[in-house]
Amino acid sequence: MAYLEKIDPEIAEIIEKEKSRQINGLELIASENLVSQAVLEAMGSILTNKYAEGYPGKRYYGGCEFHDMAENLARDRVCSLFGAEHANVQPHSGSQANMAVYFSAIKPGDKILSMNLSQGGHLSHGSPVNFSGIIYEAHQYGVDLKTERMDYGAIAEMAKKIKPKMIVCGASAYPREIDFKAFAEIANDVDAYCVADIAHIAGLCAAGIHPSPVGKTTFTTSTTHKTLRGPRGGFVLCDKEWAQPLDKAVFPGMQGGPLMHIIAAKAVCFKEASTKEFKKYAEQVVKNSQILGETLKGHGVRLVSGGTDNHLCLLDLTNFGLTGLEAEKALGCAGITVNKNTIPNETKSPFVTSGLRIGTPAVTSRGMKEEDMRQIGDWIAAVIKDIKNEALQAKIEQEVKEMASKFPLYPDLV
Repeated sequence: MAYLEKIDPEIAEIIEKEKSRQINGLELIASENLVSQAVLEAMGSILTNKYAEGYPGKRYYGGCEFHDMAENLARDRVCSLFGAEHANVQPHSGSQANMAVYFSAIKPGDKILSMNLSQGGHLSHGSPVNFSGIIYEAHQYGVDLKTERMDYGAIAEMAKKIKPKMIVCGASAYPREIDFKAFAEIANDVDAYCVADIAHIAGLCAAGIHPSPVGKTTFTTSTTHKTLRGPRGGFVLCDKEWAQPLDKAVFPGMQGGPLMHIIAAKAVCFKEASTKEFKKYAEQVVKNSQILGETLKGHGVRLVSGGTDNHLCLLDLTNFGLTGLEAEKALGCAGITVNKNTIPNETKSPFVTSGLRIGTPAVTSRGMKEEDMRQIGDWIAAVIKDIKNEALQAKIEQEVKEMASKFPLYPDLV
């Protein structure tokens, strides 16, 4: 980054520090991943110089012929990847993808039924502090507090009682497989639209590791930067009948000019996700998550719902007398990045929590396998069992650095 170092050495130094943190540590935040060098190059390209308001063939600016080609590639590739009829790849984030769907199909004040944030949902699924809970009348389901899994019969009863216009399914902290067909049937029975937010599991769905909602739900929304290993951004999939209202909701409804360098990077990630190498990667993500979870269980850590079917585990720290905040900070000192997270039957605030969420997308991108997960699980358990032992944290931090040095930060799948 010679030019950046010359023009703005302060920012260059910050970036170098963050690069060092990523190289020398272990990223176990379930919503984060590592992009390929190809995705990085597309994001840093001169496509960022151009305004391209509108859609391919219908832009409000001249000189967009090559941007049209890039966006068409992104749309065609993601439709092929998921078997969808139409895609909008312009949303800047997953929350904006969800906003686009709401704006497409329902009106302010309409009822939506979605998963409670404290039990695994997302802010944009109707949280009262989010636009989705402010503009719409949000009602929320949770998990069965005994099994800590979704109870589809109970959700169906809620839907019959509430009669929502839209049912939102998908989660940000739910370690089990989601039955999208069941949700679609529940929505159909109460004459509601159904939207599946697969932001966390999109890569697993694309690889056939987790059932896909495409073709079952009315809309499918996602981010591109989690298990898909792409740039930070969002997209929406739907049938052709919803193409016009969806596109109108995105532009001019909620956004102006799309980020064309990011859309090009999305196209790259969709191409990478269509390969057999990516399928192997997605399979390894789940294997790693399950081995990591089993290792922690062996150390006496309780996993919410007893285990995992996907890329993440939710840890209940109650038995250790710890908060998620305490564990997050201690593990950070040991070179292991995680995030505190609420759990079912939560008794603490979202800023403190009783749990941790850990995920394997990023460490799997670096090439780590089952034996590495066992070691990571041993480190996590050691830290939370002796939370105030700073010498232990420093020792593990050095061991983490030694492990991390064996795995590249920018692995290429293809």
